[in-house]
Parts: sequence; structure tokens; C-alpha cells
Amino acid sequence: MIHFKLRKSTYLFLFLLMNFQLFSCAQKVESEKIKNENSEKDVLEIKTGADRTNLYLSKLKGKNIAIVANQTSVLTVLQRAEVAPNVMGSKKVSQHLVDYLHNYNGIKVQKVFAPEHGFRGKADAAELVKDGIDKKTGLPIVSLYGKSKKPSEKQLEGIDLVVFDIQDVGVRFYTYISTLHFVMEACAENKIPLIILDRPNPNAHYIDGPVLESKHASFVGKHPVPVVYGMTIGEYGQMINGQKWLKNGIKCDLTVIPLENYNHNSSYSLPIKPSPNLPNDKSINLYPSLGFFEGTTINAGRGTEFQFQRYGAPFFNKTDFSYTPIANEGAKYPKHKNKLCHGYNLINTKHLSKIDLSFLLNAYQQTPKEETFFGETFTIHAGTEKLQQQIEQGFSETEIRKTWQKGLADFKKIRSKYLIYE
Repeated sequence: MIHFKLRKSTYLFLFLLMNFQLFSCAQKVESEKIKNENSEKDVLEIKTGADRTNLYLSKLKGKNIAIVANQTSVLTVLQRAEVAPNVMGSKKVSQHLVDYLHNYNGIKVQKVFAPEHGFRGKADAAELVKDGIDKKTGLPIVSLYGKSKKPSEKQLEGIDLVVFDIQDVGVRFYTYISTLHFVMEACAENKIPLIILDRPNPNAHYIDGPVLESKHASFVGKHPVPVVYGMTIGEYGQMINGQKWLKNGIKCDLTVIPLENYNHNSSYSLPIKPSPNLPNDKSINLYPSLGFFEGTTINAGRGTEFQFQRYGAPFFNKTDFSYTPIANEGAKYPKHKNKLCHGYNLINTKHLSKIDLSFLLNAYQQTPKEETFFGETFTIHAGTEKLQQQIEQGFSETEIRKTWQKGLADFKKIRSKYLIYE
């Protein structure tokens, strides 16, 4: 009898234990589900300037407008759809801004201006973009990365207002902010108002790198800002105006349509890659650190499916990782094309909140003396001759970073005057 009671109590205990474990597991799953839903909700709650149509459509009605846009210029719209058999409702869909405004009653889109990589974002880096006609709308496309990088007086003839909507990544040598500069300058000279539809900056959570020296200004970097400047493109436009960086100090009649539910520490995953060689969040986060390789002989993943997530060269010491760059979309002539490159895979590196110089220093140390490490464009990417000199003289990362601090402190004071978000 006693033996039976023990067995019965044991079964009861095991039954309760199993139920507790099932309950705990269910709670954990539910908790993860809620966490994921909240995370997705946080991202969806960030409204881009383009999405906030109530703030700008009325400004465009009855106007002849030009749009500066590329493949990232999308907005979310409600579209009527069948949600159940014989039941009509609405669903959210993405639509290109040019298509949306071209079909909007009372708004007269006259032309599209296209930046580096083109209107549909297919061109290679530094590849000239040609004028053309958009097959979908029949609108003329005017290149701002061909013979000219600035809209001409003739190209703006008859235009009442210009709309700028391009996704930036917050890095000085990413050329969309230079395009913004020239668009603002052309608008100011021709007395045409400009509206920027603001977008999140995925690298807005930090400010870092050497500040560009004015003697090294180019289309790869026009302004005295650090490599990573921690501002949205709308805030940056306000800074261009406020600091009188346009020719002869002229000012653009500028309106910024702000983001909603956004701050500089907001996590934001870009829904569309901003250029062919920035395919995902990891590449965008590593780009400020690996972008220096653009001015060297080192391959930074161009010619692979993992651009700006690896680096290597045929003359590196053999490692456990190697790859062979080939011609592909956005990289017709990658460095060391069709050659086996020994190198480093960075896809599992932690999310960066500062520029990591260890990649650059490591690559320099592994490059044989008979190889030319620095190219002609290294200084315009760095914005200063000092970085190359410091690397050649054997400075450590800590020593190099110390030389940036005064410039960063001065820039932060300037930056603070033009912020729209916390």
C-alpha cells in the first residue's frame, strides 16, 4: 500500500512538472512573440517624410514640379483590396514617389533628376549615368551624375518647386549629400523652393572620423564634416543652408518634411538597398570603416554578394577565409577581379558605434612593400592627408583617434544648431 502511494505521488509530481515546463515554454514563446511584434511595431511606427503626405501634398498642387529620386524613393499608401470573398477593404502597399505624384490629380510632375547609380539604382559606383525616359511614366530623366552634377538653369526652366527624396546612410563619402548640395544651390540661384522628404539615417547613432579639410573638397566630400556625421539628410540640408556652404553664401528656400516617431538612436532597417554595393544592414554599418579601402588596392567585397562585409587581397597571408571577386551588378571591374583573395569575413562582427581602424591598419601591415597600398583617391575619402601619413609612420589606432577629437568637438557644436530630432 505504501509502495502504491509513492508511485502515485511520483506520477503526480511528474505530471505537475511536465505541465509547468509546458507552461514555461508557452510563456517564453508568447514573450518572444510579443517582443518581436513590439520590435516590428517600433520600426513601422517610424514614418518617413514621404509617408506624411498630409504635410506636403497641398504644397505641390497646381505646381510644375521636378523630383530628385532613386529606387529608395518609396512611400506607403492605402490601396483598396479584397480582404475576404466579396468583401472590400484596404491594405498598405509600397509605391514609388514618382509614380504616386505623377498619378495624383492636380500635381504636374515634369521631370526626374537622378543621382549616382541612376534612377533605378543599377549603375556601378562612379559610372556615368545617362539621361533618358522613364518607361513607366514617360517622364524625362535628367542625370546628376553625368556631364553635370548640378541642375542647369535650362533644366529648371518652368519648374515651380523641386522635391528631394533619397535615402542616405550618413557617411561623408556617400555622394547623395553632394547631390543635395548642388540641387540646393541650383534652386537658390533660380529662386525655386525645395522640399526635402526626410528619411532615417541608419548610422545616426554616432559621430566619428577625421573632419574634411577644405583643400580636399570634392564630390566625394564637399563639406567640413567628419566621416560619420550623425544627421538625417533633412538636418544636413539645414546645415548646408545655415553654414552658408552654397556658392557665394546664398540660401535655398528649404522646407523639411520631418520624420515621425524618430530619434538618432532609433533602430531602422532599410527596406530597399540604397545602392548596389550596400545590400543589407551589416554592410551599411561597416561601410564607414571599410569605405577607406576605396582609396587603396584592397578589395572590400565588391564583386561578391557580401560587399563591405569582407576585405582581402591576393598578396595577404593565407587565412581560413578566401574569396574570388567577379564582375556583377554594381561592380563591373572589382579590384583583383577573378583572382583568389585571402582575407577576413566580417559578417559576424558586432554592431559598430565608432569607426574601426583595425581593418585598415591590418591590411596596410600585410601589404608587401612592392605593392602600392594607397591610391590617388585615399586622401579625398579620408578628407585629409594626415591619415595616410599617420598610418605610414606607424601610429596606433588610439593615437590616430586622439587627433580627431578637437575637430569632432567643434563639429558637434555646429551640428547641434540644425537638429530636428533628439
